[in-house]
Amino acid sequence: MLNDPICLVMTSEKDNAMRRLAILLISLLVLAGCQSGTKQPEATLILLGGHIITEDSAATAMVIARDQIIMVGDDEAASKLRGRQTEVIDLAGSTVVPGFNDSHCHLYGLGKALSEIDLNGTTSPADVASRVAQAHKDQPGDTWLQGRGWDQNDWEIQEYPHRKILDDVVGARPVLVRRVDGHAALASSKALELAGITADTPDPDGGQIIRDENGVPTGVLIDNGVDLVRAIIPAASAEEMARRVRLAIDHCHRFGITGVHEAGVSWQRVKYYKKLADGGDLNLRIYGMLDDTPQTIDPGLAHGPVHTSNDILTVRAVKLYADGALGSRGAKLLEDYCDHSGHRGFFVTDLDHLRSAAKRATEAGFQVGAHAIGDEANRFMLDVFEDLNNSIKPADPRWRIEHSQILSPADIPRFAELGVIAAMQPVHCTSDMDWAEDRLCADRLPGAYAWNTLLKTGAHVCFGTDFPVERVDPLAGLFSARTRTHPDGTPIGGWQAQEIISGDAALELYTAGSAYAAFMEDRLGKIEKGYYADLTVLTGNPVTCEPSDLLEMKVKITIVAGKIVYQAH
Repeated sequence: MLNDPICLVMTSEKDNAMRRLAILLISLLVLAGCQSGTKQPEATLILLGGHIITEDSAATAMVIARDQIIMVGDDEAASKLRGRQTEVIDLAGSTVVPGFNDSHCHLYGLGKALSEIDLNGTTSPADVASRVAQAHKDQPGDTWLQGRGWDQNDWEIQEYPHRKILDDVVGARPVLVRRVDGHAALASSKALELAGITADTPDPDGGQIIRDENGVPTGVLIDNGVDLVRAIIPAASAEEMARRVRLAIDHCHRFGITGVHEAGVSWQRVKYYKKLADGGDLNLRIYGMLDDTPQTIDPGLAHGPVHTSNDILTVRAVKLYADGALGSRGAKLLEDYCDHSGHRGFFVTDLDHLRSAAKRATEAGFQVGAHAIGDEANRFMLDVFEDLNNSIKPADPRWRIEHSQILSPADIPRFAELGVIAAMQPVHCTSDMDWAEDRLCADRLPGAYAWNTLLKTGAHVCFGTDFPVERVDPLAGLFSARTRTHPDGTPIGGWQAQEIISGDAALELYTAGSAYAAFMEDRLGKIEKGYYADLTVLTGNPVTCEPSDLLEMKVKITIVAGKIVYQAH
């Protein structure tokens, strides 16, 4: 273990207590040094003339030394701490908030999407075909073409497309284009052939091969059905993986994102992130959840949690998958889909495996985060966590349910009772609300995207976007949380308006809420002395502005660990 290139640093609750004690001792030593005439660390960055969102509403300035905030106050006091090498920025009235920390996303998936065919916003199967045809023209040959972003719910005829639309424009070339949520995909005939998928191929457990009236595959694959094709696509090279990671990180910076919780990372990628972190080249705070695959979970759990001393990289969680997505009717429901009688979605992972994987991860000192969208899937994972609370009795597990989208009202109080964090994405609500009632019927809507109701029960909630399923823009998420409407203000008053939350609550869930979900609430997610200098500078105040102003607000500066990583021109 001593020769392992990945360091194991303090991660348990006991270790967190030791870290807090160490910080306290250091603070006392610094104070003693100040009283004896010793200077505090020289300021590396000073921000003046802004509106700093802290408990002190009058704050206009802050001082940063290396990666930490050392003072928050007024311009005069901050200016006195200027040193010979200090960079000083006049904010000119801009607002500074704790850095946006996306608590559920797919960083590598974003980089992959940015390097593939963008099908977001397509209005019809013909539109999908047109974009694939352009990619085929731009990248001639017979290698795989991939893309993501189509959503049949946005089309005039809300039906799945057919592989013929791909065959007509690429011929005998393998193509796989995934639905916006990643839980469904359309494959070309060549892709199906290479994967060995025919009319005789049975549906895989936890998935489906959509077929026509004659039993012939249409090319649409649902949940684990997608994996039949993904498994044969050649893996990206190390160089391509690095390029995708950089594309994604740079994209995040432009939207004021200073940290992410990456839901599903391979062990290979953990080692790559650690290499970047050790070299000082990782400029996005990453909290990683290991993929639940043997090639990742086995070495990951054997090694133990990964933690750099400056918290720029932490890998101490495991990502499990309970069910699919609502849009592709893969979310596992307690009752039939209203628009698909006799169908209740899928558990995409064997239930015994979910139980054993959660137990195994907990015993290895890892947090468990489980993707669950349907009410039956959420209930199952709550039952798993309750059993582990009673059997293993972990001190502070901070269980997570990723998405927590559709809940039985009877299960909502269980989040607070069991200590389960609801990692939610407000933009999913406004993306889904036009057709959610078709899937669920009116009587199940009170438990849909119920973040305000969860908060009222005392549950911990954190916000994210689930990019690249949704746009990478936290401001769009704040708008959704405060309005539950489309950008044009419809429906008037907001869909299921009882779940609307305030501006300060929405910002807190995107910052301090995410910090709590990552066991970092004592040093991240707030603008306070001693906290990490992860900051987002905006053209307006996201707490007090009119919700519609969020859609026009811009990111001016993004700061990660005290370093400016993005500055608008």
